[in-house]
Amino acid sequence: MNSTAVDTLEWDAGTVDARILLIEDDHETADEVVKDLTDRGYAVTHIDGGKRGLNSARGETFNLLIVDRMLPELDGLSVIEALRKENIQIPVLVLSALGEVDERVRGLKAGGDDYLTKPFALTELRRGSGRCCGARPTAVKPCCASARWNST
Repeated sequence: MNSTAVDTLEWDAGTVDARILLIEDDHETADEVVKDLTDRGYAVTHIDGGKRGLNSARGETFNLLIVDRMLPELDGLSVIEALRKENIQIPVLVLSALGEVDERVRGLKAGGDDYLTKPFALTELRRGSGRCCGARPTAVKPCCASARWNST
């Protein structure tokens, strides 16, 4: 599916009462993400450091983690690797300005389930977070009526 079609899909919030932990040190990015996902029915907790984010992921129940790669205290890949070593299998969407193929592969090998390169469109974030929380497209605008969504 091309990016034009993805941009026109409308998403529901997926799992009822889905809780998302956003670990992001850029407050402008975090504010936009929190507002957008909250407006769509998700309960979002924002933490701006790796160590505190790791502790929160260990101690609370979340349906999804959205983790920046470059964080103070502890980098995002170390957060993900620590959780996976403890057999905590919360889905993880990695955010990063590091968009080279090798960097994306590192993020996925560390245990990320999806990887989104900054800057990103909020529609891309919705798709990634929606898929991880069980959401499905609820509508396709007429210009994309022929687009098919592959949920696999």
